[in-house]
Amino acid sequence: MRFLLKKAPDNFIKSVNDEISSILNRHFDNYYPDYGYEEDMDKLSMPVEVTDKDKEYDIRAELPGVKKEDLDIDVEKNYITIRAKKEEEKKEDNKFFKKSEFKYGEFARSVYLPQEINIEKTEAKLEHGVLKIEAPKLYETKDSVKKLTVK
Repeated sequence: MRFLLKKAPDNFIKSVNDEISSILNRHFDNYYPDYGYEEDMDKLSMPVEVTDKDKEYDIRAELPGVKKEDLDIDVEKNYITIRAKKEEEKKEDNKFFKKSEFKYGEFARSVYLPQEINIEKTEAKLEHGVLKIEAPKLYETKDSVKKLTVK
């Protein structure tokens, strides 16, 4: 007689791992609510959106609460680096926060572009907490094919 064993689902290990992670996260969140790995990584991030158009790249970055004088943007051939600083507001002496999810400090993000851009014509503006950069693509006026002479 043959014994029939139920085969564990393919995602069994993943489901066990997810359950253990969930239990540990709930336990540690009760004692250390502000020190989660994902939260700390999120504090350092700057969400960006890059759109590849025919003649330019449009880059948008979310920077809520950042003033334009606290932005530093470097433009190279294929890279745009955005550095921002957001300082914590002065707290009143009688205010104590139990938890704050506001992000403060300095952070940076570099965006690689597959084609060189025209550095001189690249422009940026900050509106309603969103940085918008228009970076025209650089098109060479010379022939794109070069003939080589054999020596």
